[in-house]
Amino acid sequence: YQLTAAQKRVWDEIRTDLKSPYAMNRLIQGDVGSGKTILAFLALLMCAANGCQGALMAPTEVLARQHYESMTEMAETYNLPLRPVLLTGSMKAKEKRIAYEKIETGYANVIIGTHALIQKRVNYHSLALLITDEQHRFSVRQREVFADKGDNVHVLVMSATPIPRTLEIILYGDLHISVVDELPAYRLPIKNCVVG
Repeated sequence: YQLTAAQKRVWDEIRTDLKSPYAMNRLIQGDVGSGKTILAFLALLMCAANGCQGALMAPTEVLARQHYESMTEMAETYNLPLRPVLLTGSMKAKEKRIAYEKIETGYANVIIGTHALIQKRVNYHSLALLITDEQHRFSVRQREVFADKGDNVHVLVMSATPIPRTLEIILYGDLHISVVDELPAYRLPIKNCVVG
């Protein structure tokens, strides 16, 4: 499918940042269903294609597994140079050991998981890109710990939470902000409801 005009605009901003000699520090803001995840996947693909590791941290195991399965399916379907690995807290010790080894040796070039990605036990081979999904659920300290696991790591955070401009400046004054303000044509409208 074709990216929307808004997705293309934001992708150009991300790609420019990734090519820059300076570390990216960018927030992607957009409604649920606006296509933030495909932009994250494109950034991870660009990172892997250049011989580096990229990591995507999700707030829940369900979402992390969903991202992992989508990334794995895409890599196989389109023969992409991606070797994703999943790392979550509930994995068995043996599964974790295998994941740690793939990460440390650099075999895994895309690492997807939860807070487990920032544990001391995880040693990255060449971490160049850190993406946090629904970033408001992670503390600034957690982001810092994660960013310290690489050298001059690019940081991309995503949020579907609308943030008024004044709060943006206070909360995210250190981030460039990209807004995906257009839903893909095939998306059903999002329904919001309040339950007492």
